Amino acid sequence: MKTYSTLRASVSFLTLAFIPSLVSAQQYPYKAIRWVVPYAAGGGSDATARVIAQAISKNVGQPVIIENKPGAGTQIGAQNIAMSAPDGYTIGTVDSGTLAYNPSLYKKLSYDVDRSFTYVGGLVRMPLVLVAKPDLAVTSLKDVIALASKTPGRLTYASAGNGSPHHIAMEMLEQQAGVKFLHVPYKGVAPGMQDVMAGLADMMMLDLAGGMSAVKSGRVKLIAVASPNRLTQLPSVPTLNEAGLPGFSAYAWQGLVAPAGTPPAVVQRLSTEVKKALDDREVRAKLSTIGIEPMLMTPKDFASYSKSEQARWAPIIKSAGITLD
Repeated sequence: MKTYSTLRASVSFLTLAFIPSLVSAQQYPYKAIRWVVPYAAGGGSDATARVIAQAISKNVGQPVIIENKPGAGTQIGAQNIAMSAPDGYTIGTVDSGTLAYNPSLYKKLSYDVDRSFTYVGGLVRMPLVLVAKPDLAVTSLKDVIALASKTPGRLTYASAGNGSPHHIAMEMLEQQAGVKFLHVPYKGVAPGMQDVMAGLADMMMLDLAGGMSAVKSGRVKLIAVASPNRLTQLPSVPTLNEAGLPGFSAYAWQGLVAPAGTPPAVVQRLSTEVKKALDDREVRAKLSTIGIEPMLMTPKDFASYSKSEQARWAPIIKSAGITLD
C-alpha cells in the first residue's frame, strides 16, 4: 500500500508535469506560427491563407508565416503538417481533396484523415460554376445535356487536374444527367480556363476564385452554378438544381488543421482567432472580391463535415472509376 508521503509525491509530480502545458496554453502564441499550404504560391488557396493569416497575425501579435508545400494531390503538405510537433506552431490548410476525395482516389495515403490531424475549423468554400466556350451552341443545362446525348463522349471539359473538385463535380453531373463527356485534365485552373476561353475545350466546372475575371468579362459563357442557391455575385444565373438536377451541390472547400495531439486549449485559441478573422469586414470583403465565401465551423463541426463529405463523394468516385495511384 502506498504511504501518504508517496501519494503526495505522486500528486506533486503530476501537478508539476501538468503546469507547463497550462502555462504554454495561456501564453500561446509566444512565437511565429507556421501555416502550411499544400499548393504553390500565387493560387486561390495561397491567397486565401495569406488574407486570413494576416488578420490572425495582427490579432495575436505574432507572425503567421505561409509555407507552400505543393504536390501529390495535397499529400506533401498534409504529411508535413501531420509529422510536425503538436504544439500549435504548425497549422495548415486542408481541403476537399485532402479529406473528402483522396481516401477514395488513392489506395495508400501518406497521412490518415482520422488520426493525423487535430481539426481546428472550417475556413472557406469556393462556389463552382459551369461555363462553356463562347461559341458553343448552348445557353442552358438542358442544351448541354441534349448536345451531349447526341454525341456521347464528344463534348470536352477541362479541369484543374485528375481528382480536383472541378473534375469530381463534373463526374457527378454526368452521373446525375446520364450523359458522357470527355475529360481533359490540366495542371491547374488557369491553363484549363485559358483553353475554354480560346475555344480549345468546350466546358469547365470553374471555381469563382480562379475564374472571376473571366466570368465578369464575358470571356466564357455562364450555364449554371453548382451551389444550392443562386450566388449574390451572379443573381441571374440559375443553379444546377433549378436547371434540372435536383439536390446538386458542389464546392471546393478548405479548412484548418494542426497535428494530432495539439492541446485542446491551443486548438480552441486557434479556432477563436479564425472566427475573429472570418468575421472581420475587411477580410470578408477581400475574399468576396475573389469569389470566396467564409465557411466558419467549430473544430467538432468541421470534423463531422469532413466525414460527411467523404461519405458523399466516395460512391461517385468509385462509380467513375477514378484512381490516382
